[in-house]
Amino acid sequence: AFSARGAGPAPAHEENSVDTLSGLDVGTSSVNAVLLNCEGRTLAMRESRHPLMTPRPSWAEQNPLDWWNSAQSALRELGEVVREQNHSVLGIGFSGQMNGAVLLDRALQPVRPCIIWADARTARECDEIHARIPPEQLSRITGKLAVTGYTAPKLLWVRTHEPAVFESARHLLLPKDYIRLKLTGELGTDASDASNTLLFDLNELCWSAPILA
Repeated sequence: AFSARGAGPAPAHEENSVDTLSGLDVGTSSVNAVLLNCEGRTLAMRESRHPLMTPRPSWAEQNPLDWWNSAQSALRELGEVVREQNHSVLGIGFSGQMNGAVLLDRALQPVRPCIIWADARTARECDEIHARIPPEQLSRITGKLAVTGYTAPKLLWVRTHEPAVFESARHLLLPKDYIRLKLTGELGTDASDASNTLLFDLNELCWSAPILA
């Protein structure tokens, strides 16, 4: 895992090596990497910080490439522990800040900074969602009402205020899923993150076609 996309060389699995697991958390202020043994005991932790951009009052954005740089730094430092102590990493689990809108083009490159969970610019977009979808129906499908922290209002804001950017976007990811993409080359998410987008049907555990329409 540590050899993926430049994160550092992976140790060979030697006969006397200790099996471990790694966790990677993409937070708002930093990426934290943890190394655990198979009983769940923490062996090492490393942190790498990244900036928050507030170009206007109530706006909050981050550059996905800053997360990636932080992730590589934290994993490299953790990799040093892995090599020095003769560990073998069986896999990496991911967690991270939710609700952010990471928009990628056809080449899987970010088309703009990510509007993160803390951004509050989308009050009008929340009203638009409630005008288009009755709140009772929205709540029945997603388990939630529209508030500025969720992902769907962010997409509407980009479509309204940055139409060229919106048209260039081909993929939507959540923050931790961008790091997963960089490490594995795979696009994907999980039901937990998807549940806070206002685009996910909690009853059917799939994307909601009516809401997307």
